[in-house]
Amino acid sequence: MDKYIIDGGRRLHGSVRAQSAKNSVLPLFAASVLTEKQVRICETPPITDVFCMAQILRELGADVSFENGSVLIDSSDAHSHIISSALTRELRSSVFMLGSLLSRFGRAVIAYPGGCDIGLRPIDLHLNALKRLGVRISEREGYIYCECEKLKGAEIVLDFPSVGATENIMLAGVKAEGRTVLQGAAKEPEIVDLQNFLNGMGASIRGAGTDEIEIEGVPRLNGIEYTPVKDRIEAGTFLIACALCGGEVEVEGVTAENLGMLLHKLRENGCKIHTKNDKIYLSSTGRLKCNRRIETMPFPGFPTDLQAQITALNTVSEGGALIVENLFETRFKYVPELRRMGADIEVRGRNAFVRGVGSLHGATVTCGDLRGGAALVLAALRAEGVSEVLDLSHIDRGYSDLEGKLRALGAEIKRVRI
Repeated sequence: MDKYIIDGGRRLHGSVRAQSAKNSVLPLFAASVLTEKQVRICETPPITDVFCMAQILRELGADVSFENGSVLIDSSDAHSHIISSALTRELRSSVFMLGSLLSRFGRAVIAYPGGCDIGLRPIDLHLNALKRLGVRISEREGYIYCECEKLKGAEIVLDFPSVGATENIMLAGVKAEGRTVLQGAAKEPEIVDLQNFLNGMGASIRGAGTDEIEIEGVPRLNGIEYTPVKDRIEAGTFLIACALCGGEVEVEGVTAENLGMLLHKLRENGCKIHTKNDKIYLSSTGRLKCNRRIETMPFPGFPTDLQAQITALNTVSEGGALIVENLFETRFKYVPELRRMGADIEVRGRNAFVRGVGSLHGATVTCGDLRGGAALVLAALRAEGVSEVLDLSHIDRGYSDLEGKLRALGAEIKRVRI
């Protein structure tokens, strides 16, 4: 097990480029099963969620190799439609495999998926949508059994714009017989990226980025070489780090449109922000005003994956903030760790009341999930004195060489083996 040792209080300066988006790369891995041709996904981040997804594909019979930052996937020999419970417990995104396996084999068996412990994440939306496409589903002993003779296009309405359900429907519908119309679709940039990837393979999909997606089924898909969209959550984490610590940072690779609500809130804090093409420049005094109210919402609202980081920023801002978490009911589990550093936060259900304090102090804290862990790192960067951040396995799920990128910006952070 590793930990970070962070000597806080340094201002951040410099430039950093965002990695490819974890939340895009994983569905692309799932989509690679839809073709028997080779797929190359370029600039793939070396994070544990990617390695876990690669292992899932290998267990299905695919050949997966890592080569100079790219991943080559050959699913021509894939033969299994069963995903082991050991892997699904580790990776929530294993649920994307349902649509791909049903398209490829007409059958899929998967245990209930896991991932970060941030609350219940029911997959009823996925299963109900698949039933509309002609899938028979049964559940027993913790496994989901799906089968169909032939996927058939249908009209599907989502009660909530679930990203995962939207992507699963796209993966299931792309080779289904006839036309699938999805209403109430999620609009996240990663949805657009999946559409671009599939269309590059020969699919016929339009409407991604809006609340209605139309899919005309095609009989087969080709191989592709593709570079995913950059990670707006990683980019947002660096922008919040600079806002928190003070300084001037340029983040490359992400357009302002993909981080619109975060940039609005950071300007509300008092940060100065300039954008041009895929570069976002932020300067901060390090002593800002609280946001008053932030509510997590589906895109283009404030992303739940940046909620913990913006909460850390508000702990040392002037005034008080109300943070409302609308997507995951236990996503404030990191708050007791921030309190160890001197933060003044009160949690009531899905609401967190933050009262800004003059400074945080170094402490030993433990990561409990991916984004909460990132928030603890940011708080430690701002805190007076030395902090230790334990259990980096959560951070490694979504951030590649976080310590190296922060050191390049001037942070005093090192990773050591316990």
